[in-house]
Amino acid sequence: MANPSSTSGIHMANGFDPADGGTLDPAAAALLHRRDSVLGPSYRLFYREPIAAESARGVWIHGVDGRDYLDAYNNVPAIGHSHPAVTAAVTAQLSKLNTHTRYLTEPIIRYSERLLAKFPAELNRVTYACTGSEAIDLAIRTARSQTGKQGLIISEHAYHGTTVAAAGISPSLGPNNPLGEHVVTIPSIDTARTPADQVATRLVESVEKAILTLEESGAGVAAVILDSIFSSDGVQTSPSGFLADVVAAVHRAGGLYIADEVQPGFGRTGTWWGFQHHGITPDLVVLGKPMGNGLPISAVVGSESVQEAFGSRVRYFNTFGGNPVSIAAASAVLDVIEEDGLVEHASQIGDKLLEGLKDIASRYEPVIDVRGRGLFLAMEFGANDETCTADPALAARVVNAMRDEGILISASGPAAAALKIRPPMPFSAENSDFLLETLDRVIEREVRSA
Repeated sequence: MANPSSTSGIHMANGFDPADGGTLDPAAAALLHRRDSVLGPSYRLFYREPIAAESARGVWIHGVDGRDYLDAYNNVPAIGHSHPAVTAAVTAQLSKLNTHTRYLTEPIIRYSERLLAKFPAELNRVTYACTGSEAIDLAIRTARSQTGKQGLIISEHAYHGTTVAAAGISPSLGPNNPLGEHVVTIPSIDTARTPADQVATRLVESVEKAILTLEESGAGVAAVILDSIFSSDGVQTSPSGFLADVVAAVHRAGGLYIADEVQPGFGRTGTWWGFQHHGITPDLVVLGKPMGNGLPISAVVGSESVQEAFGSRVRYFNTFGGNPVSIAAASAVLDVIEEDGLVEHASQIGDKLLEGLKDIASRYEPVIDVRGRGLFLAMEFGANDETCTADPALAARVVNAMRDEGILISASGPAAAALKIRPPMPFSAENSDFLLETLDRVIEREVRSA
């Protein structure tokens, strides 16, 4: 039987492959051996030398090797690892009541009122699940029921989840992951190589071609589903508003716009929701694990009218979707974001990081683009000529060198040539300085040695 960790037939950005020759810490090597003896072969690990984590607090992960690693990658612990407010809220609720939504409980109503107040007024209903994948699945069912159509439009390197329906709209899972029926892809946005004044035009042209394909097939357009930060497509953020014409085109075709806010949501981009940077209101919004700082909770938010057809015909029941314990975690997350001003903080520290990344880029020819919003940023490597040919090898070297220096980031995009920097939201100015100084030193070393 194949060693799961050595399965290298499917490339994953920043994925571990023992054939690369990395030397593991003895404690990590022992864990890896035990892991490969019991876990399924579809699992993958990060980094040339995987991190064996023992504990985490705030923006730091402590390894079994005794080292502390600055976490500049994990968005799920949105308000920081092991946050005491979440621990206290979950512990108190778990000792009191944990049941399903077929009983009346007050916390889910109170939380829903607070959550919906963060959205445009027309988005006035929320349905809970446990994972982002389940919420994506529910959003697809809702859109198809509401429109009476089947077709879905996605970006060609999207990631939306792991259920049959969600994996079927997640081409970034690899070439052996089949897309679902009536799913059409559009080219990934490429702001590193596309003039800013052409981004929206090219995107809407691609969407209109996809609409035509679906209409000619008889499927029609149920929805376009886009991650509001285009994380798997390399973090595509500019210019503001480039999605507006796409949404208008889909609406003309009778379809809906589903905003996947699992990664950009809850203030990470310097606004509560990523779609706000485009000046649009989605028909449906999908939320995921960052809303509970990692506890199993997700949701679909939309208007009552958009959800009417599905809700009137189908009983949706997710046994522990929106259970009181997960709701307690989500409530604590909202408390911390509001009380600590983390939306504004993400904007301010994100601006600092963006300016720092641009300063670094100005000194190294292989850096062809820097982009980001709030605490979700990318630095892309490629040839400094008219081709701008992607350089995933340099990106991989930088990611692994940063890991060796004690800072965790990753890579993204169709060619995995863009660094992905996405820390927990309490990331401080001092953390930012450490990241920027280390990245500058690492890039200088890797460029010089190439």
